[in-house]
This record gives sequence, structure tokens and C-alpha cells, in this order.
Amino acid sequence: MLTFLGEDFTLTKRHLGLILLALGIVSLIGVLSVDPLAELMHRLGRDVLAPDRQGGIGPVQLLVMGLSALITLLGLSLIPLGGTPVIGKVERAKPAALPHPWGRVMRTLLWVVLAALLFYLVIYVVYAVHIIQFPFDYDQGEGFELVDTIMFSQFRWPYQNTEVYPFYSSNYPPLFHIVAAPFVWLFGGAYWYGRLLVFLGTLITAAAIGYAVYREEPDYLIAAISGLTFLASNYIYHIGPLFRQHLFMVMFEILAVVVLAHVPALADSRQQRRRLAIGIALLLAAGYTKQHAVFTCLAAFAYLFLWNPRRALIWGALFALIGGVIFLWIDRSTGGQWWLNAITANFNPFIPGQFLGLLRQWFGLHGILILMAGLLVLYEFYLGHISLYSIWFIAALLSTVLAGKWGAGDSYFATTIAAACILSGIFAARTVRGAWRWPGDHPPRLFRPVAIWLAARRAAALGLAAVMIPALYLLYAAAVFHMPTEGTVLGPLSRALGVTPNTSFAFYDSAGWTTGYAVLGHLPTGDDIAAGQALVAIVAEGDTPALSEDAGFSLLAGKDVIGNPTQLLNLYKNRVYDPTALTDLIEEQAFHALILRALFYPDPILHAMDAAYDPEQAIALNGFYYQVLRPDPTWPGRRALRDAIWTLQPGQSVEGVVLPPVEGIEDWLDAEFIRTGWSAENWADSRNRYERENERATAWVEEMPGAGEEVRVRLEAAPAAPAD
Repeated sequence: MLTFLGEDFTLTKRHLGLILLALGIVSLIGVLSVDPLAELMHRLGRDVLAPDRQGGIGPVQLLVMGLSALITLLGLSLIPLGGTPVIGKVERAKPAALPHPWGRVMRTLLWVVLAALLFYLVIYVVYAVHIIQFPFDYDQGEGFELVDTIMFSQFRWPYQNTEVYPFYSSNYPPLFHIVAAPFVWLFGGAYWYGRLLVFLGTLITAAAIGYAVYREEPDYLIAAISGLTFLASNYIYHIGPLFRQHLFMVMFEILAVVVLAHVPALADSRQQRRRLAIGIALLLAAGYTKQHAVFTCLAAFAYLFLWNPRRALIWGALFALIGGVIFLWIDRSTGGQWWLNAITANFNPFIPGQFLGLLRQWFGLHGILILMAGLLVLYEFYLGHISLYSIWFIAALLSTVLAGKWGAGDSYFATTIAAACILSGIFAARTVRGAWRWPGDHPPRLFRPVAIWLAARRAAALGLAAVMIPALYLLYAAAVFHMPTEGTVLGPLSRALGVTPNTSFAFYDSAGWTTGYAVLGHLPTGDDIAAGQALVAIVAEGDTPALSEDAGFSLLAGKDVIGNPTQLLNLYKNRVYDPTALTDLIEEQAFHALILRALFYPDPILHAMDAAYDPEQAIALNGFYYQVLRPDPTWPGRRALRDAIWTLQPGQSVEGVVLPPVEGIEDWLDAEFIRTGWSAENWADSRNRYERENERATAWVEEMPGAGEEVRVRLEAAPAAPAD
């Protein structure tokens, strides 16, 4: 034990194999034990699982069992590698000169690759310029990020009680909004600075990727290509210029990884401590930008543990202390709303089809990068020392399972894309430089025939590499093709290239579509701005607020932002939100208009909206239709009748008047009776009968003479007739 905590102790491949073997077996046993343990706890009077959860092995359990099996097999395969240190200084091999004319061919092809990726950079910049200037929500949820930023600029927490007016809360950590808050003091509430911050963050991420590749294998051209492959991804293009914090988190993640990756190679202990302190600070920044960064934090500390358990435990304890103090301070300051809204609300249902669809799409787009990255990971695990980049890639890959949660999507693959860009860049640079080496400069016995065969064909192998690497990058460039087909710059260019839309927007996207994939990428138009202004004008009417599914319209109209739909839905699904207060306001028609887009509200709220409001118009904005609903004049009468039906007692008689339009009043009465447990007969002579246990009721619908199209509804209830 003392040796394990020694200053110079480092784990070997055998140690790692044993750890992975134990982890795989324990996780497999854990999955199989869930139902028996839950049954035992139920018998003891404590339910630990949701009551509606089905027992047995479901898709999530199968996925975990598969991962457990892979971890177990990986552990078994590493045990025979013995005492080779897991983490160690990488000795660079002397690069080999490419035979004539392959060196010139390779460089020419790499410049072609660079030109193709620069083309994507131009598209990305044009797209970003248009999105940054757009004054409304481009992606649903951006307005709520702006609300959070405004609240922080006012030194208020956005983690609020969602059961009291205005029913608003955020579910994201604070750092991104704190960084953007000073812009509110200077420019007021606007989308552009949040979008600009994230866009600049993606450029920093690309630069960090290029730096990481060049530091490992000094080749300027491959390093530049590696950074540009990140920006060329369809996923990064879609969300890069949005007022969303995910890619800001990725920026902190990659900066932390780049800082920590070479800590074990530093001989100066002061430099080590300095790098560790900076890396830990960046990991905290990533985690307090978005919760998803926990996987990068785990990867970083796993790497430090494999290098030296003692240092990992010390720095891990410091990280946990600082992060824990911040967490508890926020939770205490918000009266527990931080835990409820940032943690509890994020336990959302897992949708296997969504995850598998995104996984297939991700691999179809980035398969070339994944292939090169995977080969380098295998080399490091079995023939070299394992880098932080490989551990990070594996952790990020595991984290993509969360893309299958309701409310998640393609952004959950962004960290994996960044890690794959680094690993594939190192693989490509090492290949074109001919700088691969066997451990100890001697191939293991298993690989000696391969080594002898390659040595005899060294010139041909180098020539093949000279063509293969550029070809792989060109295949990647073809796989991720995307381009708006409208706009001052890209409209004429797309027509010149013969590119036509393959989406419902003016946009070509090779990714196609799958559940969870962002339906974005086109350029907003003047018509979109006019439509947004029309919606703002509707919200601005009168003195009462409007209930808008996008917050931006309310902000621009100077009205209260009412609720955060997806957050209310997340809380409701987790059974920690009572929507009664909001549904009461909707039923009281306290809002002069409802503006809906995706209907991401809890069912009781949607039911109240449907009952108390009528559709007035649909306004097309950004390729989506915003439904504008106005108060239904018949609702007050219907509401009184509904309440009477819900409380109807034997011997009671109730009358009510329903204003026009009255079409469908009979069906509505049937539905309300059925909702409260009555069974309905058929209408005859404007009358219907209803029955339930020990009770019967009758409803009459009568026209009111001289009252236009109004109708009177009478309800009578009595004990059930005795059986014959």
C-alpha cells in the first residue's frame, strides 16, 4: 500500500488490465442485481425505482452489459503485457524522408485537403455572421440562455421555484452566463454577444487541436488540417454560432486536456504543480459550464491516477473540495433550487432509437477520423504508452450514450469529435513523417513478421502513406458536405457548384436527419425578421403578459418571460413539479396570447391551453410555424360546467350558458364526463345520460330563444336506479 502511494509509483499494463477486469465484472454484476435489490428494498418498505418501471433487461441494461463485457475483455488482453508502464514519455522516432516523387505528391494533396477544409471554414464564418446578427431565437432555447445571462447581470440566481410566478428556472450551470453578463451591462439584452462568444470558443478549440497535434508530431500542414476538421463537422457547424453553452464547455475541456497531457513528462516539480493547477481550474470551468464535462474530468483523473495514484488522489481531493464548496454554496443560496433544477431535472427518459440513430449518423460523417483515432488508441494500449488523448476519447465516446436522453441531441458528440480530431491528426502526421516506432525499437515477437515485411518494403509503404492520408481526409471532406443555398455569397456559389437543397430549408446537408439531430444550418432571411417582429408585436399588446414558448419575443416586447417549457417538462417527468398554479392562470385566461412552437410543456398545461384558447394564426419563422392562440370566448362557460361535472353530487342540478361558437358542445360534455369516470350513452333529442357506480346523470343542451347562438346546458345527477 505504501508503494502504491509512493512519489514515483506508476501503474503498469498488468495493473490496468486487472483494474478493468474487476470493473467489468462488478458492473456486470451490478446490472444483473438491480431488479433483485429493488425487490428486496420494496419488501422492506422503500421503493428505490420508479413505480412504472418495467422489470427485466431493457435496452439500457443491455447496453451497459455490452460495455461491461468489452471492458472485461480489454482487461484480460492487457494483463499479459506485464510491467510496461501505462503512462510514460513518448520517444519520437526520427522521421523518414519520402522517396521521390512521393514527398511532393503528398504535400500537393495535403494542400488540396487544406483548400477543401478552408472552403468549409468560409461557409462556417458566413453562417456565423448571419446567425450572430439574427435578433430572434434561431434554435429553440437560446432565449432562455439570454434570460439566465440577464438575471446574472442583475446578480440574481436563475435557479428559481417553478411553481410560483413567473414559473421560470434554468437547468444549466452558471459560468457561461456569468462570462456573458458584462455584455448586458454594456449592450442590454441581445443574442449576438452570446453567439459570438461560442463562435470564438469553437475557433479556440480548433486552434488547441492544431497545437496538440503539432506538439506531438511537428507538421504544420497536418496540424492545421486537424483543427479545420473540427470546424468542418456538420455537428459543429450547426451549433457553433448559437447562444448555447455546450461548445463553450468543449473549449474548456480541450484546453484542460492539452494542459494536462504532458504533465508526467515535466521534470520540474514546480512546473508540474503549475500545470496541474491550471488544468484543474479549466476542468472546474468546464464542469460549471455544463454538467456533461464530468466525463472529461473522470478521464483526466484516470490519466493522473495511472501516472501516479498519490498525486491523483491529492489533486482529486482538491478538485472535489473546490467543486463541492461551490456546489453547496449555490444550492444553499438558492434554497435547494440548484440541486432540483440542475441535477434532478436532468434525469430524463432514455430513447434507444434516438441514441442509435445519432450514433450511426455520427459514424457515417466522422468514420474516417474515428478509424485513424481508433488505430492510434490500439497502438497506445498494446504497443506504446497511453496518452490522455486516448483516455479522453474513450470517456467521451462512453458519454455519447447520454445523447439518447429526451432533450439531448447531436451536441453530445462534440467532445468525441474534438478528441478524434487530435488523435487522427497525430496518426496522420506520424504516418506521413514515417515516424512510427516499435516499443524499445524492437517489435514484439507477435509483430516481428509484420515488421520484417514492412522493412523490406519501406519505400513502397512510405509512398502509400503519402497518398493514403490525403485521400482519407478528402473522403472526410466529402462525407461532411454541407452548404446553405441562399445568401449574398453562398447563393451564387451554390448555384455555380450545382448544389440544391436536400432539406426543407435552403440548405444541403449530407448528414440527412435522425431523431435528436438539430434542424439547423440555413441562413435567416428578411422574411424571418419580419415574422419575428410580428410575433413581438403580438406579445407587446396590452398590459397583460403573453405566454411564449420562445423567450426572445417577451424580452424584446418588455414583458415577463413566463416559464421555461423544457425545464417544466423535465421537472414534471421527474415528478417534482406541480403545474397547478400555471394551469390556473391559463384557465383564467390571464395571458392575452399564447405563442407555441414545439409544445414542450407538461400535459396538464397543454390540456389547459387547448381548453381555454383557440388558434388564431400560424406565423412561419426560420422554417418553423409559431402558433398564435387567443382566449376562447366560450371557455368561461365551459369551465364552469366542467367544474360542476367534476363535483356533481346525487340530487344536484346545475345550469350554465355557453357562448358561441357552440359546435361540438355535446362531444365536449361527453369527454368531460368520461374524464371523471362516467360512462356515456348516445345523444338523442339534445339529451344524454351518464352512469358510474351508484350514480347517474343527465345533460340537456337547449337553444336560448332570442339570445343568438348561445345555448343553455342543464345537468342533473341522481342515485343510480336499483337493479331489477
